[in-house]
Parts: sequence; C-alpha cells; structure tokens
Amino acid sequence: MATYKEISGTNVEVVSSDPSNPVEGQVWYNSTTGALKGASATTTGSWATGGNLNTGRPYGAGTGENSSAILVFGGFPNSALTEQYNGISWTEVGDLNTARRAPGAGGTYTAALAFGGGTPTAQSVTESWNNTSWTTVNPLNTARNELAGAGATNTEALAFGGVSTGGPPVFTNTETWNGTSWTEVADLGTARYLLGGAGTQTSALAFGGLAPGAQALTESWNGTSWTEVGDLNTGRYAMGNAGSDNTSALAFGGNPPNAGLTELWNGTSWTETTDMGTARYYFLGSGGTAASALAAGGPASTATEEWTGAGSILIKTFTTS
Repeated sequence: MATYKEISGTNVEVVSSDPSNPVEGQVWYNSTTGALKGASATTTGSWATGGNLNTGRPYGAGTGENSSAILVFGGFPNSALTEQYNGISWTEVGDLNTARRAPGAGGTYTAALAFGGGTPTAQSVTESWNNTSWTTVNPLNTARNELAGAGATNTEALAFGGVSTGGPPVFTNTETWNGTSWTEVADLGTARYLLGGAGTQTSALAFGGLAPGAQALTESWNGTSWTEVGDLNTGRYAMGNAGSDNTSALAFGGNPPNAGLTELWNGTSWTETTDMGTARYYFLGSGGTAASALAAGGPASTATEEWTGAGSILIKTFTTS
C-alpha cells in the first residue's frame, strides 16, 4: 500500500494550530487538539450535522476560527459551562468565573474574551480564556446584556449594542479592548440588542437585532465609525453569526419566525443561501467565518450544525469510522 508521502510527495505536518490558508488535499496533525485533519474544496454552500453538545441550552456566546475550532460558554439559566468543539465532538473545559447568559464574545478557540451578559442583572464583567481557564480582567465601561462582539484574539475585541436588565435602556455604546482595558468609541447608529456581530476590532459588522421590533439594519465598522449599509433580506434577532471582517459574514436562524434562513454578506449586500437543517434561535453559540461556520444549541437543543461555503476550502477531521 502506498504511503501518504509517496502519493503527495510530503509528510503529514505536525502543527499546534490549523493552517490559516490550507489548500485542497493538504493533511496535517493538530497537536493541540490531537486530531488528524485535511482540506477539501466544496461546490455548494451547505449545512451538515455535527456532534451534539454535552449540555443543551440557549442564550450563550461562541467564537472561533472555523467549524472545527469553536468555543461556546455561558447560557440560560446563568450557566458558567464552557465547551470546545474540535470538528467531531464537544469537550467540557474550565467554567467561567461568573455564570451568565447572553454575553458578548471575541477571539479564537484557544484565546477568547467573554464580556457583559446577564445574571440576570446586566453585567460589565470581562473574562479572558487561555485554552485552560478563564481569568477575570477589567470590566466594560457600560454594563449590558444581550450585546454583540467581534475580535480576533483575547487581546483585541469590540463590544457593541445591548440592553440593560429587562430593558430599556437599549444601548448604542461601542467599546474597544486592547488586552488590558476597554475604551468607549463611536456609537452605533441605531440602538439595539440580540443583534449579530462579526469581524475584528477594526473591521466589524453589526446586523439585525431588536430596537424594538425585529431589525434588518446592517452597520459596518471601519475602526473609527459605523456606517449604515445594505439591510438583511429578513429582519430578525437572536440569530447565529460568523465572519472574518466587514466584507464577509454569515447570518443564520433567528426570530421571528423561528427561522432557518441563512444569508451571506459580500461587503455590499446580503444574499439568501441554503437554509439550516433545523430552524432555531437563541443559540448557545456560533462562530467561524462565512466559509466555515458553526451553530450550536438553542432552546431545549444540543444540536450542532456545520456550515461550508460554496467554493471554499473545508477543514475536516478524520476518524477511524
């Protein structure tokens, strides 16, 4: 039998994190997650069933690089539980120090930030994740619940929108995190909560939400200010979200109705694409990119779905089955 090296001309790489730009046919062993992975090209965007959560719950938060590297935490009622997804299954890891629901999130599978949320009193507490445990760091300037977030690591993040306990007020406040403290910057154009958020500290997208009433409004952040851009095709709140910057994002699920609708943002407009397998809202967590995203949990649900965008490179984890 031919070996992988004889077929491909190279050995299987051993890496501590997944390659940022894998090519079709590339195979590697992730020593951090203990998983053998490979990259393949797709022809159509689609959702596929993933491994079930250990503890189903709604109203959490999630963040991560792709559908094989997602961290979810918090949830209703006032959960501290944290779980990591490696492309096959969820593993319970270190709990949040402050149990809460609907916090904001930013960062990666191994370096994340959790901020705000409700206990049910609106919180300003911020915690940083180092792939082993959460550490409480400096709080938000404005305590709020059901806010959105963006950010590439636990040292740079963006927090925006949200609501006070039981609402109002509903907030337009936007804050940036520099690894040590939060700074108030330019407000959102429209106050709202239960909105979607994606991107980084300097290139983010805010979409949907309640203001009150389900919103289709989308705003783009350039590191200095928010600009209103093209609306979602269907206004909704409590949806799942993913995206790498303000030119590429994915919005899915949401209420009303209890929708499985999926929309893709290209920097100018939203386009409806393949629906989720199971319509739901109030996700426990979501994250990834417009090419490789994940949705987990929801009311009375442990279900996980993995999104693969059309024409994208899909990272899959190999199993013995």
